[in-house]
Amino acid sequence: MKSFFKTLLATIIGFFVSLALLTLIFVSIIAAMAAGFSKEETVVDANSILTINLENGFKEREDENPFAQISFGDNDENGNPGLREMLLAIKHAKTDDKIKGIVFKSGFSPNSYATLQEVRNALVDFKASGKFIYSYAEMLEEHAYFITSLSDKIYLHPNGDMLFNGTSYNVAYLKNMFDKIGVEMQLIRHGKYKAAGEPLIADEMSDDNREQIKSFTGDVFNSYMSQIAESRKLSLDTLMQISSKLKVQSAKDAITYGLVDGVKYADEFEDEVKALVDSASDKKDLNYISLAEYNSTLSHSTKDTKDKIALIYAEGEIVSGEGDQEQMGSENMAKAIRKARKDSSVKAIVLRINSPGGSALASDVIWREVILTKKVKPVIVSMGDVAASGGYYIAAPADVIVAQPSTITGSIGVFGAIPNMQNLLNNKLGIKFEKVNSGDFSDFGSVDRPLRADEKAIIQNMIDRIYNDFIEKVAEGRKIDKNKVNEIAQGRVWAGTSALRIGLVDTLGGIETAMAIAAKKAGIETYKVMELPKQKNAFEEFVKSFKTEVSNSVLKAQLGEWYPYYQQTRSMLQINGIQARMMWNVVEE
Repeated sequence: MKSFFKTLLATIIGFFVSLALLTLIFVSIIAAMAAGFSKEETVVDANSILTINLENGFKEREDENPFAQISFGDNDENGNPGLREMLLAIKHAKTDDKIKGIVFKSGFSPNSYATLQEVRNALVDFKASGKFIYSYAEMLEEHAYFITSLSDKIYLHPNGDMLFNGTSYNVAYLKNMFDKIGVEMQLIRHGKYKAAGEPLIADEMSDDNREQIKSFTGDVFNSYMSQIAESRKLSLDTLMQISSKLKVQSAKDAITYGLVDGVKYADEFEDEVKALVDSASDKKDLNYISLAEYNSTLSHSTKDTKDKIALIYAEGEIVSGEGDQEQMGSENMAKAIRKARKDSSVKAIVLRINSPGGSALASDVIWREVILTKKVKPVIVSMGDVAASGGYYIAAPADVIVAQPSTITGSIGVFGAIPNMQNLLNNKLGIKFEKVNSGDFSDFGSVDRPLRADEKAIIQNMIDRIYNDFIEKVAEGRKIDKNKVNEIAQGRVWAGTSALRIGLVDTLGGIETAMAIAAKKAGIETYKVMELPKQKNAFEEFVKSFKTEVSNSVLKAQLGEWYPYYQQTRSMLQINGIQARMMWNVVEE
């Protein structure tokens, strides 16, 4: 009877929770439709100031989902457009007489440095117009400061703070946790630097892994600091000392060491900006226009040409099948690349990769489509924050590879992991399996016992074979001797600057650099951009992802700064099959 009432109560609660969720979805849809019908067309008035909210982040691709702008949190501001649309909007604002300057009003950014580098480069070009860039923040952290440091003036709230203490690369090691629950992770890999599986079998970082992390994080940090030093007219040594000794502990310190220009209250900042805008000093309010609003007034298409460049987004962990919003499905990617290859109006392809890798088999499926396409039209790779392991696998055949100085790439290596749960099942849960096998290897890979020596040898042979195939394909695609590839491979991770030096990439730059190279290779000057893969039905995706979004929002709220560690652990526990991937979802500070 007690069990009955518990089940009944759970059913009632489940019903009302489901009803509440459906009601919320229905209300959201109606609200979005109403907003779409009632929303006035944005007009860019004279003396407008473009505002960029760094806290909203910059997505790789503009979301066509009409419900994307619905906010379930406290932030009621629209998000930014896709990265490329944002870059084009800043470029257009440079010559738009109605735009007098740009103002940043946030001191935090969730993006990694490679993405921020693209935005920063666009802003450097914008400054060449002579228009102003001003920044104001109550609190300022390093990712946002990477962009705002190029401002003509940077102001903090009088009681604000600034975090300027360098980078920290944190990885959660899981061996002790597995020991406690009675699970042994059996890791087999090729490459002494292939550290993606290391947290499964160790409780501390290996010397080889520490060496490579110091190397690529050092490259990223040096690039970051060099650009800030140039913008703030400080010596690099001075800036390094300020960071390493944590000399900035208050807004006053930030002024003393030249990182910001002063402190002001928000109204005082508004008054100073107002004075910069012609004929605006007598107005009560400044004429701000958000980046999303400004982008909505622009047309980024070229109507007088049939020529196209296909911009194919390769984002997320690489998996077999179609994948989802956060994964790169091999089937979905193969279809997109084939579509671009067979379309005679597509003269070149830019493959935009932002992936830590994943399934070796799925990576090879995508690689094959790149190879076939390269035979008939130029394929240019643009690397985002990370294009490593399987992400580099699919990049290797390209005609030209473009990366940012802070792009994380390489990680040319392979690993596999099989859990041995015998202790957990037998000794902790009291579960024992009895088997009848038809052959010596019938239960090969079973999790209720440890691998035998001959089974480990079989897996090692598989991994060695895949690794050898990997470096052969890199050698062929990059036109580098196989032995040299093996020397720089071994699973080692490189930053873009070092990857350029050793020949893994061809040039430094962003997505627009790659587009320009693609156009030149194709021999075209004007072109339309065709984005692939085609985004799925907005309503279906909204309903499908709603539960996940709500769940993730709750977890983020509950776990706070611990949420990235949860993501990392969850990702590691979902590893299946032979992997060509790196541990990218670490906590980067």
